[in-house]
Amino acid sequence: MTSGKLKIGVSDSDRTRPLANGEVPLEGIDAEISLMGVQALFNKQLKDHTFDACEFPIATYLRTLETPERPYVAVPLFPSRHFRLSCVFINKTKGIETPADLAGKRIGLMVFDMAAAVWLRGIFEEHFGLPRTSPIYVSGGLEAPRSGDEHPQFYPEQFSIEHRTDASLAALLESGEIDALYTARAPSTWPSANVGRLFENPMEAELGYFDKTGIFPPMHILAIKRPLVEADPTLPRKLFNAFAAAQDVARAKLFDSAALSTMLPWQLEALLGTEEKLGKDYWPVGFAKNRAMLDVFIRYMLEDGLITTSFTPESIFDGADILST
Repeated sequence: MTSGKLKIGVSDSDRTRPLANGEVPLEGIDAEISLMGVQALFNKQLKDHTFDACEFPIATYLRTLETPERPYVAVPLFPSRHFRLSCVFINKTKGIETPADLAGKRIGLMVFDMAAAVWLRGIFEEHFGLPRTSPIYVSGGLEAPRSGDEHPQFYPEQFSIEHRTDASLAALLESGEIDALYTARAPSTWPSANVGRLFENPMEAELGYFDKTGIFPPMHILAIKRPLVEADPTLPRKLFNAFAAAQDVARAKLFDSAALSTMLPWQLEALLGTEEKLGKDYWPVGFAKNRAMLDVFIRYMLEDGLITTSFTPESIFDGADILST
């Protein structure tokens, strides 16, 4: 905190803008808030630890808890959630119709421990009959060749993993050199004659998953540098309150039809339809409402071999005295 301000890094979203523009005050905190793209944010934080508090990849956060320094303390807030069944793309010439058909196939992914991939491997094994180790995973850049990992990765020995540095995953999917792609964003080669989605109606599949589990999967968590929490134990609660309030502001703007806050013409109807299907508290904050989900995610991380410690959901917030939320 060389500037005397708490440096906060978050992605640019309707949940974070109310903090950045001052609509929601950070009570008792003198903060400098930076908004940026998710990948740039994570690369900067995981390589240089630029920010004091940061929107943080949830799978990577669990991995930090197994390091001697345990550099971060998490707050039970999840700035990004996504079902991700809509983010599985296939080469349409390969006869792939269900997740189980991906057994033995070559699946591209950009970052092995990204939450999207952890959730998809776990969901497909538990609910769709695809053993997580049966595909061959091909690591590389989505739209351009990549010579190596942009931030440190760990590749468990139980998986078959190849690294491609000569072509983008988007191009490899279109040409058929990989059969499928787990991604956080759609490839430029979709839609096309050769590239489609695994689920033609992903919303139907995702609602089916939610009806079965009650989980709207988080991708990111809020993390604070541990020495700052040790110096000021009230910091997690202050940030929790502010981020939760900003999320309330985001919902209120979606509800306000006087002037649309997005370019969606049926914005209000989309909100009401979502709340009808998922419940009004479909983006829950706090520990209690997320405990069961965290239990599943920890299990998926263990089954992937990305962690070796059977953490309890309570233990991953060690240092943040806000488990009553």
